[in-house]
Amino acid sequence: MVPEAPLRKTKYGLVTDGEGWFVVNAREARWRAWDTLGVYCDFEGKRRFPQLGINVSVLQPGESVGRYHRENGQEGFLILAGTCLLIVEDQERELKAWDFFHSPPQTEHIIVGAGEGPSVVLAVGARGLGRTGLVYPVSKTAQKHGVSVKKETTKPAEAYANLPRPTRVSYENGWLD
Repeated sequence: MVPEAPLRKTKYGLVTDGEGWFVVNAREARWRAWDTLGVYCDFEGKRRFPQLGINVSVLQPGESVGRYHRENGQEGFLILAGTCLLIVEDQERELKAWDFFHSPPQTEHIIVGAGEGPSVVLAVGARGLGRTGLVYPVSKTAQKHGVSVKKETTKPAEAYANLPRPTRVSYENGWLD
């Protein structure tokens, strides 16, 4: 039998540090904020989930879920609210609420907030495949939106070097409405 993992209250919201199943509401969980990458809730505590990465991002127009990249694992993105711009294989596609984007391994992609207001994006990705396949390529299309690296790299620290680290924050009313 798998036990329930306890939730711990931090000054920014609830997290779990134990093994086992748990239930937490995104509005009560701990969030992170980036300067140009919006805010997101990853539902994780001290240890990352070993097999599955999942988060909810709230993006203002022009904010992205990361840098244009490709990797060994597959990812999926569901737009829950608002409008986004998908840059995939150097092509632009508009995404709106309830559009789903499936990214097979080695697909170059990124999601950018667009439209008149915030968008909410559910992102899910495979883990456990190693970081050897992670590449941040240079993309003219992604550069137009400020989400491409200037020089190709396989190192996240280099891809995000010009951004301050994310900070912990609490959920703010209205992000998920």
